Amino acid sequence: MFKLQIPTAPLALPDSIPTVREEVSMLKSMPVDELVQRLISSMVTFAINLAVAIIVFYVGRLIINKIYRVVRNIFIKRAIDRSLATFVLSMVRMVLYFILVVTVISILGIETSSFIALFASAGVAIGMALSGTLQNFAGGVLILLLKPYKIGDYIEAQGYAGTVCEIQIFHTIICTVDNKSIIIPNGGLSTGSINNWSREDYRRVDWMVNISYGDDVEKARHKILEIFASDGRVVEKYVEDDRRERAEKLEEQNPNSVDADTASVDEKTSRMGWLSRFLKRKRVSDEIDDLPTVAALVSEQVERSPKVWVADLADSSVKLKITAWTRSTEYWDVFFDINERIYKELPSAGIRFPFPQLDVHQYPAG
Repeated sequence: MFKLQIPTAPLALPDSIPTVREEVSMLKSMPVDELVQRLISSMVTFAINLAVAIIVFYVGRLIINKIYRVVRNIFIKRAIDRSLATFVLSMVRMVLYFILVVTVISILGIETSSFIALFASAGVAIGMALSGTLQNFAGGVLILLLKPYKIGDYIEAQGYAGTVCEIQIFHTIICTVDNKSIIIPNGGLSTGSINNWSREDYRRVDWMVNISYGDDVEKARHKILEIFASDGRVVEKYVEDDRRERAEKLEEQNPNSVDADTASVDEKTSRMGWLSRFLKRKRVSDEIDDLPTVAALVSEQVERSPKVWVADLADSSVKLKITAWTRSTEYWDVFFDINERIYKELPSAGIRFPFPQLDVHQYPAG
């Protein structure tokens, strides 16, 4: 019978990695000619790697700039929102430059895995230190994706009101009516309440007018409605009719603009492939099938004609609540103009504006 004999001799371990001191001692014991030859070889190798790294860096930078311009032109042709385009372009350039730097470092012979690990660790530490800034960054991404407002909108948020001038990654810049630039962090804007006055194209304008006791309310109502009827900016009855009339007037004033828009649409359609044209035609036909009938649209219209109500019987006056609808872009002009006309024209109809007064009755002493 055979016996399986296990060797008792210890297994040979690989040589340990030499330390720096051992390397120095080896260099000291090395002949001068071999040391010089080794240094020259290392310098030549490093010079070649450095030259290759420089060439790769400049060529990579040219490629990044080319990609940046191509993406920017695509965004311009597609009419992408300016704030979203700026954000995406900055992110593309940042990512491409990071890849280029890592590639150059690897060409120089530096271990990239340790570099990436160090970068990741630094990123975690910076993220913990800048948690509020990252919240603003996340808020900026949400704002650019969900679009609760866009550049040019008049918004009210965080106790400020103004026109949106810029939507950046970390904050939004609004300009007030007195030309103050307010910088609001995107974190609060993405989680708080925002009043976007420009989102709808029509708004209701409200007034509160006080008239004296004893004045004819019906006469005051008739005069105020006459003021509204003579102002072409006020909606007569339906917003849809006013919108259509304004579009027809604009078409009469600028007939070439409609032709240019139609030509641009035809040109874009001709550039589309047959599959894209078919899908677009199918989508449009489906949308048309889903539209309600004309009778249903008329029945759903809400009357927006000017109204005058008796809102309150105050101590010294009768308060009239006045409402009218107009375009959002003309809101303040209509508000101030109608205010002035009410003040000037109501007294001519025998309507008086009362002052705060107190009746004092004196009884004879008895």
